[in-house]
Amino acid sequence: MADTLRIGNRLTGIYAILPADLDTADLLAKTKAALEGGVRILQFRDKKQGYKRQIKRAKALRNMTGDYGAYFIINDSVALACDAEADGVHLGRDDAPNLIQLRNDVGNDFIIGITCRADAAFAKSVLKDGADYISFGAVWKTHSKPEVPEIGLNRLVKARHMFPNANLCAIGGITENNVAQVKAAGADCAAVISGLFATNDIQTRAKKLVEIWNRA
Repeated sequence: MADTLRIGNRLTGIYAILPADLDTADLLAKTKAALEGGVRILQFRDKKQGYKRQIKRAKALRNMTGDYGAYFIINDSVALACDAEADGVHLGRDDAPNLIQLRNDVGNDFIIGITCRADAAFAKSVLKDGADYISFGAVWKTHSKPEVPEIGLNRLVKARHMFPNANLCAIGGITENNVAQVKAAGADCAAVISGLFATNDIQTRAKKLVEIWNRA
């Protein structure tokens, strides 16, 4: 099997992905609310800002997530993740041309997640080359990335069967109404954006998502 994972790099539970391009005050407030609600995995996306501003914000988030014992993952930028002393990076299909070299460069403690959509052959390849977790989706249609095709729960179940030992993250259209189904389908963690942050009471929503996940 291709799923060659290192002990200690397994993510489980609700995986919060912060909305992109928030102003700093809103970014920190939303992060704190999610953490207060029990979220322990947080991803930062900041693609349209200068690096000086990015690193300042990333370090603030690193400090905050550290206070709660939460994993801090940065989207796309290995350099930003390393400079901010994040726990890891999440990369798209075209962002990790040489995953073996990246793994050698960052070491085994650094978490590397890879977007696989529904491509099992690609998932097998990146697991072999050093990815810690793979994301499959969109499980359901999502407003965050409407261009991504819906794969449905059956494809998630199939991925679990194909990669029984892989750290599997589901993403796309996940809410408090269906997160239990995602766990039942075999996902180790459920990535949420609007399902968590599109509410005025993020802390309560986070607490509910975490409770549903833990009960499922």
